Amino acid sequence: MSIETESKLTEEIRPPKSSTSVLPWLKENLFSTWYNSLLTLVALGFVVFVLKGILTWAFTDANWGVIPANLQLFAIGAYPKAEVWRVWIVLYTVCALAGLSGGIWGGLTLRFAVSIAGFGIVCTVLPINLSTLGWTTRGWILGGVALLAALLFLGTRMTRSASVTGNGDLLPKIRRWVLIGWVLSFPWTLIMLRGFGENAVLTTNWGGLLLTLILAATGICFCFPLGVLLALGRRSTLPAVKWVSTAYIETVRGVPLVAILFMAQVVIPIFMPDNIRLDKVLRAMLGITLFSAAYMAENVRGGLQSIPRGQYEAAQAVGLNYPLMTLFIVLPQALRSVIPAIVGQFIALFKDTSLVTIVGLLDLLGIAKTVIANPDWLGLQAEVYIFVAVIYFVFSYSMSYVSQKIEEALGVGIT
Repeated sequence: MSIETESKLTEEIRPPKSSTSVLPWLKENLFSTWYNSLLTLVALGFVVFVLKGILTWAFTDANWGVIPANLQLFAIGAYPKAEVWRVWIVLYTVCALAGLSGGIWGGLTLRFAVSIAGFGIVCTVLPINLSTLGWTTRGWILGGVALLAALLFLGTRMTRSASVTGNGDLLPKIRRWVLIGWVLSFPWTLIMLRGFGENAVLTTNWGGLLLTLILAATGICFCFPLGVLLALGRRSTLPAVKWVSTAYIETVRGVPLVAILFMAQVVIPIFMPDNIRLDKVLRAMLGITLFSAAYMAENVRGGLQSIPRGQYEAAQAVGLNYPLMTLFIVLPQALRSVIPAIVGQFIALFKDTSLVTIVGLLDLLGIAKTVIANPDWLGLQAEVYIFVAVIYFVFSYSMSYVSQKIEEALGVGIT
């Protein structure tokens, strides 16, 4: 067969090109039949009617002055103003690590770094009264953006230098140190915010979005490894380990989080020595972590059950013992298959932190309740709760977006 004939046959079996213009898409998806056209018009009328009322209220009747007037309260709660520099140091640490990560890895981490920088720039140019967001605060924000940009540039230059010079060992070392920095940033954050000596800030003064993020980060960081251990324990061949893990998982999953939080506040101090006293925040962290670990264990166990028996046999055939087989063969495949469920659990954990208001902690939702209880802001429940809902949505959607990109990169769900 000649080359020309082969090229013609290849052209003939190519799939038809789909049109991406607006009008054909509308005709195919919204106005394909008379009843689809009718449903489209009815739905469009309903959306216009609803949006018109919402937008009219938002731009004419709503009093959004309650948000900038209490912006610091929403952000850090009752954290002492004289010690706010500690919060800025923590944010600068995050900016530095985000900049280095974006420059070294690129892709999703680069988008994360750019998003932080963009949010900081938007905050500095917002037309908010200087008494609410003064020049000092704007200076701190611009300093963080500058630090992020500088380390982003540095990370990019180091990555290019390693690729140009052919130094294959340099880039892995840099990435390893950045990962270690992210791991150490968590205890560094807690130590920095708490402090020592006379200037120590009690955790009872932590509040607002700061407390919500700390509770969520703690729960996510500790419930994941604990959940993996529980899932492996439930599938263990040792009866004692299996029974203990199963009893823990089923007991915790049968109890609401509110009950766990109350037990953490009341029961834990009873079993602690007299010279050791855990404050409310630490007890809430412990309760959220133990509760989420049980659900995480079931998600991981579902992934473990999806691994074919042949994977275990192949790992044993090459001489791997049980720990190595689990660590390098079974767990990576199991966790990869349950990424959506794991991230869904993380999102649920982040939203469940709002329940700590029941045990007397003022997280973001607790601060919202105190703001609307202020006589100066009576009747502004809608504005305050919409603002809080937007914050929860932004963080939850961000985690969902990251999950989708990770799934795309790993090919999860692609047939």
